[in-house]
Amino acid sequence: MTGPAEVRCMLMRGGTSKGAFFLAGDLPAEPAARDDLLLRIMGSPDPRQIDGLGGAHPLTSKVAIVSASQHPDSDVDYLFLQVGVDKPEVSDRQNCGNLLAGVGPFAVERGLVPAGPRETAVRIRMVNSGDHATATFPTPGGHVDYTGDAEISGVPGAAAAVVVEFPPGEGALLPTGHVRDTVAGTEVTCVDNGMPTVLIPAEALRITGYETPDELEADGELTGRLHDIRLAAGELMGLGDVTATTVPKLTLLAPPRHGGAVTTRTFIPVRCHTSIGVLGAASVAAGIRIDGGVAAGIAAPPAQGDRLRIEHPTGFTDIESSLGRTPDGRPLSRRTAVVRTARKIFDGTVFPRSATTAPLPAPTSGGQR
Repeated sequence: MTGPAEVRCMLMRGGTSKGAFFLAGDLPAEPAARDDLLLRIMGSPDPRQIDGLGGAHPLTSKVAIVSASQHPDSDVDYLFLQVGVDKPEVSDRQNCGNLLAGVGPFAVERGLVPAGPRETAVRIRMVNSGDHATATFPTPGGHVDYTGDAEISGVPGAAAAVVVEFPPGEGALLPTGHVRDTVAGTEVTCVDNGMPTVLIPAEALRITGYETPDELEADGELTGRLHDIRLAAGELMGLGDVTATTVPKLTLLAPPRHGGAVTTRTFIPVRCHTSIGVLGAASVAAGIRIDGGVAAGIAAPPAQGDRLRIEHPTGFTDIESSLGRTPDGRPLSRRTAVVRTARKIFDGTVFPRSATTAPLPAPTSGGQR
């Protein structure tokens, strides 16, 4: 496949991830052509991504595609694509709450949404799932200001706060219908508060839950067991065969060590996250509040207030989460909000690698939904 010789692009950090942001109109409309172009832009497949923008890790091999929304409750549409590092894969099977923090500022920078005199709220529809969020950030004098004093673990320094609030989801908080399920011989809680997530007590896997990501990834017995749990849980959660997808996420739970509500280690799906994704944290926060879930006796959510501190390998994520109940007594999410930061790294033109004469395997993508 061929495509444009150059593409307008903005590289942004959103939360603890980094990705290439594009206007939808600057990329091919046909998904296969778009995915082929993005692989060449990011330098995939190559474990170093030496010939593209990718940073040789799933957290830095991400793409956000933004366009004006036709939905009455949204200003912009945001399609997230996870670009494989060492495989020619482009997946739209999940949202990314980290890059979500950059969508509002990008929309203002590109003129899709007018800036307010002090701050701007951008209503965002996440195309991958159909979910919505509102991002509010400073725009003094009608321009995005990325400077500020908000700090998030996993990112050096400080930046302007981007407050991302999610409305209550319409889907089931417990997609299997049960507070606990036994999956591949392990008792888990399957939860979806924006990101399909399987909560697993670390001790059930004969680990402490305080190991480093490198230590966990090097444990072949552990990763094999997690693979089996993820495949079985995906079926139970109505996701079908998840062999070639990145959801559900798996989050290992251990008691907090630094005054938070719980300690986490999250697999995405085979690499252990150095922190935790925003939407994954939202699902963990809701999951540890569910009476009778596997977090009972492990997590220590506060008795009062909505704010929870989720501990992870490089620090913590603060998230506000409250639950209610449906008329028939099932738990449901009432409110979820998180403070993130974002920063524009460069804005310009990216030149994709030329198409190879020996074609790569066809990119795998779920297509736009």
